[in-house]
Amino acid sequence: MIIRPKVNQFAVLFTLKGSIAKRIALRTLMVTLLASAIVLVEMLHPSNFTKVNATPFTLLGLSLSIFMNFRNNACYDRWYEARKAWGEVIVHIRSLIRETHVIRESLQRRPMLLNLCGFAHALNARLRKESEATASSQWLTPAPHADVPDYSGRILQNVGQQCSDLHQSGELTEWRYMLLANHLTSLTQAQAVCERIKNTPLPFPYTLLLHRTIYLFCILLPFAMAEPLGWLTPLFTAIVSYTFFGLDAIADELEDPFGRDENDLPTDALVRTLERDILAELGVTDLPPVLKPVDYVLS
Repeated sequence: MIIRPKVNQFAVLFTLKGSIAKRIALRTLMVTLLASAIVLVEMLHPSNFTKVNATPFTLLGLSLSIFMNFRNNACYDRWYEARKAWGEVIVHIRSLIRETHVIRESLQRRPMLLNLCGFAHALNARLRKESEATASSQWLTPAPHADVPDYSGRILQNVGQQCSDLHQSGELTEWRYMLLANHLTSLTQAQAVCERIKNTPLPFPYTLLLHRTIYLFCILLPFAMAEPLGWLTPLFTAIVSYTFFGLDAIADELEDPFGRDENDLPTDALVRTLERDILAELGVTDLPPVLKPVDYVLS
């Protein structure tokens, strides 16, 4: 995720870090060169452009803008819902840290808290299609078998079993055990929300239609502008294509908020926050540093 101070009005025109410009530069350049070629053809053969009217492009551009706005809103909703789900993970793990203060024996509490830290690492790796076992193995006692389908869920199952054992031994009251179990259920729900977002992309025909329409619009637009605007056509074509290609590329990034793109969620930083909270609770003084943005990007 991009973390940077607000730029002034002059710098905002030239800021590239966090901009989508690099991803769409080639497409925008190709459309601009095509517009230049169309203007040249119009100047050599002006009679071929006399019947080209801009009205269809006005109607198509308006419809395309509404369509893109709908898709971008849907993608942003996915990004924001994913952030709220990770907020729930932080809330419930911190609540578990607080509620387990009643466990008098530190040797019983320590593995439970470390397993929760391992769950955060495993969930982060799961959403990025990485190895959950590798990401969380150093925190887990005991560690689930690496081949289980729901590795992160099995970690929560182990924590639940630890709570059950403490309840049966009399260390936890019935009320306290139910409270801890409810927090574990909420962690499972947050995991399910993240998996739903990760595994359910926007319908492909919906996205494909938008991609094709954007390309057709940007390629055909210079034919309508060549006669009235002349050599200003490539400039206005570049502006329009930058806007449409940029909005389309931003929506692609936001559709999957768990990757490593510049505008994805900083889940590594969120996991590090939980890691520091748990280690501090266990009395560790040499805590891992808070993750800071690198070149304005917080991972």
